[in-house]
Amino acid sequence: MVTRRDVLIGAGGLAALAAGGGAYQWSGARAYEAALLETWSHRDPVELHDLSYLTHYATLAANSHNTQAWRFSLAGTTVSIKPDFTRVTPSADPDDHHLYASLGCAAENLMLAATRQGWAVAGAYAGDAAPAFDIDLTRTGGQQNPLFDAILERQSTRAEYDGEPVEAGLLSALERAAKVEGCEVLLIDDPQQIEQVLDFVLAANTRQVENPAFRRELRSWLRFDGRQAAAARDGLYSACSGNPPLPPLIANAIFDLVFTADAENDKYARQIRSSAGLAVFVSERDDPEHWIAAGRASQRFALEATRQGLRTAFVNQPVEVAELRSQLSAALGLGGRRPDLIMRFGRGPAMPRSLRRPVEAVID
Repeated sequence: MVTRRDVLIGAGGLAALAAGGGAYQWSGARAYEAALLETWSHRDPVELHDLSYLTHYATLAANSHNTQAWRFSLAGTTVSIKPDFTRVTPSADPDDHHLYASLGCAAENLMLAATRQGWAVAGAYAGDAAPAFDIDLTRTGGQQNPLFDAILERQSTRAEYDGEPVEAGLLSALERAAKVEGCEVLLIDDPQQIEQVLDFVLAANTRQVENPAFRRELRSWLRFDGRQAAAARDGLYSACSGNPPLPPLIANAIFDLVFTADAENDKYARQIRSSAGLAVFVSERDDPEHWIAAGRASQRFALEATRQGLRTAFVNQPVEVAELRSQLSAALGLGGRRPDLIMRFGRGPAMPRSLRRPVEAVID
């Protein structure tokens, strides 16, 4: 998903300018840290069917642009996760593919949280007329999955990794963890194949960065300092990609000067070449039900990677540009199937985390 958008505002005098913000930057950092502790914290249920508990862990899942375009409700023993179409990104995600994939990521976290409490779970897509992913909870002694323990540690790490390969046994463990009915994962660790996918990333990124509608949409979801990030509790905080926080007035003024295709492409080339490999998630059919399956598979992959000391980040540009998506499908030999998501993985540093809105804001 487009959880990887970050603006290149981190060089020279801009870093000094950020550091010179004095009390403003300090208060913003304190606001962000307080929101961070509230967001990425462990919770226990307080009642048998505690929707707040389940939703808390569900919302810690990866999601496109960190728009958190989801709603949660409980009827009896069925939890429904529904799309929130007021928080869409039509330029980056014109057919709502990433929105549904994000629902799948949240569904996987929610089911892991439910099994931690002994519930057996079964999930199914409810249909296009009133789209939702329904999860039935049955108290039959569901077994806790170790992937749950990685939820609070997982992050989309938008940084350069160490460039070291991942051993075959670990690759097999990642592949097994990502098994979800209706979706498969293609692992790419050959340098020549990585370069081939990188070419698609750069071509798609250039088209997006040079598209005025895409730039406007992206800017609307950027949070340039801790104060802004803490107030919104959504969107893409610049520090999460290693950039210094700047007052929004200044950051918006320089955005068009620094957010260029060349700068972005150089950054993504370094990041992808520093990765151990790429995971391409490919569903059986091109419809919302299977987009959700792709999201579930990618979330499971990221959680297992986290358990194993690896970092992950999405590089989805080629699957967001329709023409290049079909070309990528052909290059990867997918037989016309849609490549849903692309994730790079490897060993790298921890980065600041994104925030989430309070669970009360997303529960019906």
